[in-house]
Amino acid sequence: MKATTRRSFILALLVGIGLAFLLPIRRSQAQTSADAPWITGAIFDSQNQPVEGAKISLIEGEQTLAEGLSQADGRYSLPVPNQIPATLTLHIERAHFGGVSIEVPAEEMQNLRIGEAIVIADTILERHISPAFWIATSIFILVLALIATGFLHNTLAALVGVVVLYLVSYLGHPFYKELYIFDFARSLLYIDWNVIFLIMGMMIVIAVVEHSGIFQWLAFFAYRTSGGRMWLLLPILMLITGIASAFLDNVTTMLLMTPITVQIAISTGINPLALLIPEVMASNVIGVSTLVGTPTNILIGSYGDISFNDFLQNLTPGVLMAFVGLVVYCALIYRKDLAVARSASDDLMKKLAERGQITDPENLKKAGWVGAGMLLMFIFGEQIHLLPAVTALIGATALMVWIRPNIEKMIEAVDWTTLVFFISLFIVVGAIQEVGLISIIAGLIGRLVGSSLMLAMLSVTWIGAILSMVIANIPFTAAMLPVVGFLTATVPGAESKALFFCLSVGSAMGGNGSLIGASANMVTAGIAEGAGYPISYTYFLKKGLPALLITVGLANIWLLIRFL
Repeated sequence: MKATTRRSFILALLVGIGLAFLLPIRRSQAQTSADAPWITGAIFDSQNQPVEGAKISLIEGEQTLAEGLSQADGRYSLPVPNQIPATLTLHIERAHFGGVSIEVPAEEMQNLRIGEAIVIADTILERHISPAFWIATSIFILVLALIATGFLHNTLAALVGVVVLYLVSYLGHPFYKELYIFDFARSLLYIDWNVIFLIMGMMIVIAVVEHSGIFQWLAFFAYRTSGGRMWLLLPILMLITGIASAFLDNVTTMLLMTPITVQIAISTGINPLALLIPEVMASNVIGVSTLVGTPTNILIGSYGDISFNDFLQNLTPGVLMAFVGLVVYCALIYRKDLAVARSASDDLMKKLAERGQITDPENLKKAGWVGAGMLLMFIFGEQIHLLPAVTALIGATALMVWIRPNIEKMIEAVDWTTLVFFISLFIVVGAIQEVGLISIIAGLIGRLVGSSLMLAMLSVTWIGAILSMVIANIPFTAAMLPVVGFLTATVPGAESKALFFCLSVGSAMGGNGSLIGASANMVTAGIAEGAGYPISYTYFLKKGLPALLITVGLANIWLLIRFL
């Protein structure tokens, strides 16, 4: 009896759930037949960019007959009731824009009555500068200031910004609707998950490589190859650091290269900064040549749909020109420091040889095979629309299955702090994009450059380089991407994505201009200070600013030749 009752209850529940789903559908069908006419159109802002998420209401008098939202391309469609009223009005509204009401013309009403769909002319929504605009802008500036001054850790600064944005939107909006910035669901749309998973996958691969002893072996190889001649050791170390940075994270590369570089410098009697500063500058320069070479390139590649091949083909010649200029510059400014170097003692050679051993050759070999496979997938994967993030995850997972490491240690090797920083940064930048600050900046630059691709390229490159000196290049690049996207769509000839490559050069090589310009700079300074050789902001600026002008200038010349 109990079993029968239980079965009856379950059956009744299933029937009830089915009716709950079917009844709304039937009611909807009763109101609007399958062949009912539709009203369609598209919504754009004043810069001719599609407006997503605008609410469109079909109104007769005081009654709302249908509602819908504009899609990512700005388009919308609304069904018209079977009984066509005498007049119809479309009301369009969207947070941070002024509302628009459009009365359907009489001739279009006649088309609706005979069952034909109508297309409303494109609607332009003008930006509305509200208190939310100023609050989001102030929060963004605050986050940049906290990062630049080091008052809070980068990740904590970005998290503070996100939390304040949510507090204003959720707690302020009920009291004053002009305080609304965006809700949680809308904010998540601004997170570029391709970037997040690409970085995560590469971190796992790097964790295997860095524990193999390969970097210590490379440093020993560099010293042995140069025979202790500093004029030769300097470019070799710069080249090794740069090439490593083209495939690994700049920060990781400097973390591994800095300690042994300091040891070589002290043992030969020279100032370690004469090797460290050129190394970190080379890291920032050569890393530009690949999609995964710098965090800024990862951002740019994902936003601009630029492949691994595109970076190699369009930036490598300019990067090589910049690197040669950097080597000559560093050799000149540090010639006195390098001239006093003494020959390495037998003890140094013994220590370097001991530290320069490959500690895990088997795992290094496996990592090499997986890395080669990933490189091929990066290069040829675009032909099958294989995203770089998917390649990174495939490589990381394949490597872990092959070597069977302690999975907890591998997961711990992922720098979750950096990933949280990127996620939070995307949301903070998304807020100023939501309220219209990015559109205003894009409009100003657009009016400045007009229809000149050359002027646009010069502006993006040098604005990026100069601002990256005072603003950490990752948040700066994230904020500039929508601006460059707008210019790419409006400046004749920019469809080649030349401006994205200009942003890559400016933001990454511009990091050489100041100590806070790139994360690798600050990491190197921290290790050097621990060894008793602090790098002050003024010292780095004195050495880095000329390097910025040389490297960015040479790379910019190549880009002008390449795209003009």
